[in-house]
Amino acid sequence: MVNYRRNFVPGGTFFFTVTLADRCSKVLVERVDLLRDALRVARQERPFVIDAVVILPDHLHAILTLPSGDSDFSGRWRRIKGHFSSAFIDTSPQLRRRPNGDLALWQRRFWEHTIRDENDFARHVDYIHYNPVKHGLVQRVRDWPYSSFHRFVRAGILPDDWAGDADQSRDGFGERE
Repeated sequence: MVNYRRNFVPGGTFFFTVTLADRCSKVLVERVDLLRDALRVARQERPFVIDAVVILPDHLHAILTLPSGDSDFSGRWRRIKGHFSSAFIDTSPQLRRRPNGDLALWQRRFWEHTIRDENDFARHVDYIHYNPVKHGLVQRVRDWPYSSFHRFVRAGILPDDWAGDADQSRDGFGERE
């Protein structure tokens, strides 16, 4: 088995990519209500701050900050995935199970990056907000409804026309060319 190395920083801020097992699925946006409920319940159980988030059809990106003295982001993602899966099972057809009996809704792991400083934070927020355009889901960031971008606009942090249109030249927002 692979020995995963995680950077457990108490009170840290982390960027995550969490993905469904079926990369053709659209369940995260089709049942965004269940995902929002799962996030809300998990935050009540084990507090954390959602600094930025985008929910795409088959995966999501988020920046979370944990409380001081707490580094258990894995437990939080386990709860979020579990709450969503339980609610989804109650409203959906039979889901496939893995040989060990686990539901095959989510990929088993997630990708995590420790945010190092303000510039790193800003780059990852930009990446999150631009992701629906990158994936060809919309032409403008403001057109994707499942994003913290709208909270940033309401707070006056970003303008409504941030990043322009997809057909304009882009620098990739963190992607390698």
